[in-house]
Amino acid sequence: MDGFEQRMDGAWEWWGAVVEDSQEGRWIRTEGERRIVDDIAAAAVGCPSTPGELAWRARLGRIVRWAAVLRLAAQAGGWELVPVTGTAPPRPAGMAALLSAVYAVGEQGEIWLRSLPADGPPPVAEVVRAEAFLFGPGSVEDLRQFFYD
Repeated sequence: MDGFEQRMDGAWEWWGAVVEDSQEGRWIRTEGERRIVDDIAAAAVGCPSTPGELAWRARLGRIVRWAAVLRLAAQAGGWELVPVTGTAPPRPAGMAALLSAVYAVGEQGEIWLRSLPADGPPPVAEVVRAEAFLFGPGSVEDLRQFFYD
């Protein structure tokens, strides 16, 4: 399994743990965490264009934006972003796990964007998987809908 596959698998595992622990009542967000989730949702809204209509730099920029937003959120809340690859999420999973899961995908976008001039576009299937994690129905873009508190 390559680095991208491991990163995506880890991100989905950590994301799932966060959603499950929140919905099962093992993690109840504080008022500050609720505000940060709202801020993340507002700051990282997807572009209205479909991915096929965007140039590679713009398409990767949509993914990279999440990394920047998550770094700011982690810094503001005092949470540490940790690698999700090959590591089980902490239980109960909380805000740091949520931010780390989503950050892993945004960070992959940064890797792709940095290598774009030398290596050309990343594999389309990988970009589509990252976009599906971040944008559209049932994705991180719908973040607020996953919490019942």
